[in-house]
Amino acid sequence: MSKNTNQSAPLVQKSRPRETVRVTMCDDGTIWSAPVGTRLEEFFKQAAPNLVPTARTNPSKDDRTVIAAIVDGQLRELTIHLQHDVQVEPVLMSDSDGLRIYRRSLSFLLIVAVEELFPGRKITIDHSLPFGGYYCAPVTGDPFTEEELEQIEERMWQIVEADEPITRTPIPLEDAFEIFEQQGDEDKVRLLHSRTKNYLIVYELRGVRNYFFGYMVPSTGYLTHWDLTHDGEGFILHYPRRTEPNVLQPITALPKLRQVFHETAHWLELLGVEDIGALNEAIKNGRAMELILVSEALHERRIAEISGAIADRQPGVRLVLIAGPSSSGKTTSSKRLAVQLMAHGLKPYTLAMDNYFVDREKTPLDKKGELDFEHLEAVNLDRFNHDLLALMDGRQVRLPYYNFISGKQEEGDTVQLTPEHILIVEGIHALNPELVREIPPDRLFRLYISCLTQLNIDRHNRIPTTDVRLLRRIVRDSRKRGYSALDTLSRWPSVRNGERRWIFPFQENANVMFNSALVYELAMLRPLAEPLLLQVEPGSPHHVESKRLLTFLRWVEPLRKLDLIPDNSLLREFVGRGILDDYIPGKPSPV
Repeated sequence: MSKNTNQSAPLVQKSRPRETVRVTMCDDGTIWSAPVGTRLEEFFKQAAPNLVPTARTNPSKDDRTVIAAIVDGQLRELTIHLQHDVQVEPVLMSDSDGLRIYRRSLSFLLIVAVEELFPGRKITIDHSLPFGGYYCAPVTGDPFTEEELEQIEERMWQIVEADEPITRTPIPLEDAFEIFEQQGDEDKVRLLHSRTKNYLIVYELRGVRNYFFGYMVPSTGYLTHWDLTHDGEGFILHYPRRTEPNVLQPITALPKLRQVFHETAHWLELLGVEDIGALNEAIKNGRAMELILVSEALHERRIAEISGAIADRQPGVRLVLIAGPSSSGKTTSSKRLAVQLMAHGLKPYTLAMDNYFVDREKTPLDKKGELDFEHLEAVNLDRFNHDLLALMDGRQVRLPYYNFISGKQEEGDTVQLTPEHILIVEGIHALNPELVREIPPDRLFRLYISCLTQLNIDRHNRIPTTDVRLLRRIVRDSRKRGYSALDTLSRWPSVRNGERRWIFPFQENANVMFNSALVYELAMLRPLAEPLLLQVEPGSPHHVESKRLLTFLRWVEPLRKLDLIPDNSLLREFVGRGILDDYIPGKPSPV
């Protein structure tokens, strides 16, 4: 019997190691290959050359500059060398992670230029500005003159045009201590005492080494949209916003916001807490109770001042309008304000704006054709203004009640106020003049509440105020609504879009701004938020964001004794067990 010579070859065969890696671009499905060890940046230069800038004279031809990438579900820098096949999704300037990396890299460029031109001069990246910019100021020496600022700007552009590499190196922790001690960076030395890992990632540009919380662009040629503008004792590092990443928005005057930042800087000075490292030291040295009590006293004093300003405008002011972004502590702050107003002999009455929604079929639609409940015209403005005027004039008013199940406005309680009463209305549109277009301005007092932390990681690493509000919301949503951290993270972009459209443009309309940030709150939030964030699984849509928040929180020394928080603190609105939870100003409360 003869052998069968037509037998097929086995499916599995011995093979040699492949000399190439393959990259699958998630946005269009194309597959690219290159030798093992090729930098990720090189793949984008071939696959999407219009997205990769090279210098000031050759910026990206697209308004979607690639800044980093999601590689197999993890945020990665473009400088990584690929060793195996991966799936890649570009991170653009129009993405939150992309803009964070851009701003961080731009800050490093500024620091290097200052160091080269004015050795030994230290600057701080103080706080962000809503039009797109950081307010910066020298820590040592006199403020920069106009001429000096022009020199710094020109040196920065020279470095951009040279397309200098920004390199990343892990170094032993003891070496990091030595570097920053030699450089006189006491803020970073303070911070490193809380480092639990035995190494630190250090970035280097033109021989200047620094620590930054997060990733960088590969080289300075990516930093093609920015400028410097002199501003009082400091200056503005002006950068684009996500919505138009190739455009610098006009610089606008923000006197009330700047006053709040100045006040907060004074508070931090009083507390002796400049940054996270100083907070950690204070906690370790047994000063936690002192920080809590003084922080809360500063809040109470400010609320008392605001109530005094309202009382001084009696009998004219009859309506207090309160607005602010999500998780700013508006509810508790408005209740504490009401208590202070009662101490002045006034009778606060809270009016719920939600009861003035139009019937559901009249609700405006958004760009996707879905009901837009955040739109100003989702409120029955005519009835709202009519009822406000009638209440302030002491007339009897039948208030509406909005039935959220049927989506219809129904009739509610009948109310009549006395001359001692003062109306308090809290809502997303409270600072928008169109909301109360029929109310005389002299009868209004507008209050803007937001968590505007200036407690940064160190002089060069900001804590976005958005992050603190998001952590507050994650903790509150879990406790009150049973939401997971993933649920809250999924909803957050929509919340932020609403804030940018309906709240931030009107913040300077406020008579007064109140900063609801508490210097100690991150230490209290860490033990509560950390286990929730750890439940966001790798591969889920918001794992990158949860990992970023976790990494940031781990710089903070935790405070685990929630009983230390006063029961009327606005932080209780998020962590629970607050004495004001069930309190409605002017109405009986359960005891």
